[in-house]
Amino acid sequence: MRIHDTQMKAGVIGAGVFGGHHARKYAASDRVHLAGVYDTDAGRAEALAAQLDIRAYTDLEALISDCDAVTVASPAVHHYTGVKAALQAGKHVLAEKPLADTAVRGKELIAIAGERNLVLQVGHQERFVFNAMGVFDIDEAPRRISARRMGLRSARNLDVSVTVDLMIHDLDLVMALARAPLARLEASARKIFTDLPDAAEARMVFEDGFEAMLESSRAAEALDRVMRIDYAGGFLEVDFVAKTFINETGFDLNADFAEDPKAKDSLGANVNAFIESVLDGTPVAVPAEAGLAALAVARDIDRAAAL
Repeated sequence: MRIHDTQMKAGVIGAGVFGGHHARKYAASDRVHLAGVYDTDAGRAEALAAQLDIRAYTDLEALISDCDAVTVASPAVHHYTGVKAALQAGKHVLAEKPLADTAVRGKELIAIAGERNLVLQVGHQERFVFNAMGVFDIDEAPRRISARRMGLRSARNLDVSVTVDLMIHDLDLVMALARAPLARLEASARKIFTDLPDAAEARMVFEDGFEAMLESSRAAEALDRVMRIDYAGGFLEVDFVAKTFINETGFDLNADFAEDPKAKDSLGANVNAFIESVLDGTPVAVPAEAGLAALAVARDIDRAAAL
């Protein structure tokens, strides 16, 4: 359902760190009127609203009613509730990852969006980095991927496992590059400072022999987010923190990708892509089906590594 107008009214559900990022991107866009922000913590919503001179909503339904589209950037376990409420009200949604807390609920959200012809996009920002580099334009299928995504201890996102919190970024890229169904999955995990897995490792083997080895931790001593992709003729190693790569593949990739707006501000690129899908009808940059695929594997890893 495209909005036949030059500007859309948007709102943000969640006034935490990422809610603030999304609200600022909307506020900076001349294609968006930012109606306001909602959070269960009224003080947090009021603080963000004061910064941007917008309304702090104390009623979720009221915010949704006043908008054409919303970003859902609340804690992960509440994504399903916010996304479903917006979709059922006929509003377009940009959901921060994960799409929902379970694959079953993710499928339900996709069905609702499909029935109502609504845009439902997921916040997998690393895809925009790969787009800036040109990785998705490579014709050749990769043979192997190894990735580590290590984060520092934080009070954020502890309502879900490290798999759904951090590893899901790499899972999304693996699933986007895979050209055959997943055949086998092995996993292990450790609890470190929460009652959920804080560190995890997974090995994925696809039917065509493509293999992915992933490692994630949210209790590391330093940020470390590196992915190596092996092709028949060489390898590509990407450092997502430094935004650099080593290209030994022979493929003509963009060595200056860090200066491309899609990589320099991947969250902003995701928001702008969402705006274009809603207002212009452009294809959804990160479809909900992609978010569901990454979520489903993340939950499978958690089950396989059950402590």
